[in-house]
Amino acid sequence: MSALPFGRATATEAELFTLSLWQLVKEDWIAHGRDWTKPGFRAVAVHRFGVWTMKIKSKFVRAPFSILYKMLFRKVRNTYGIELPFTVQLGRRVIIEHQGGIVIHGYASIGDESIIRQGVTLGNRYLNRPFDAPKLGKRVNVGAGAKIFGDITVGDDVNIGANAVVLSNVPARATAVGIPAKIINSDNHHKFDIGEVSQL
Repeated sequence: MSALPFGRATATEAELFTLSLWQLVKEDWIAHGRDWTKPGFRAVAVHRFGVWTMKIKSKFVRAPFSILYKMLFRKVRNTYGIELPFTVQLGRRVIIEHQGGIVIHGYASIGDESIIRQGVTLGNRYLNRPFDAPKLGKRVNVGAGAKIFGDITVGDDVNIGANAVVLSNVPARATAVGIPAKIINSDNHHKFDIGEVSQL
């Protein structure tokens, strides 16, 4: 597969923990075309702020930031229709294209440089298993209106077609389309061009 334009390693949990809020948000801003007015960038920035807030050990120091985060989260959700809780494990340089009807389960994970579009839902499949949530790998391209349900894994470099309903694991480098989604290509060689991220 062709190298990504960023020229840097993908994130690990430890790396995300050590990077500053400013570094992560700057990457997100660049990935969103250096446009701070984009709803997707604002949603991701609020998510980063929420994660940063919850790292503050002192509950007295954390309290005002927590209140601010909750206000911003609700503002983004109600204004742009993007629900992205701080509990989501969000990789670096994830892009949210457009807005409206985007719901991400609080226990979902989204890998580096993935793209989420309008109308996408990542959620649980069964009422008696409310904590089940999808895990998306790196560079996953999710089409508009796609739904991904349950404790499933979507591999790296996967394309999910518009309005697809994904209910089972998708292997790396595959394309999945339809309701329920079926694999139509298991050796996908696409790459993303979502902007160049400068060295921080």
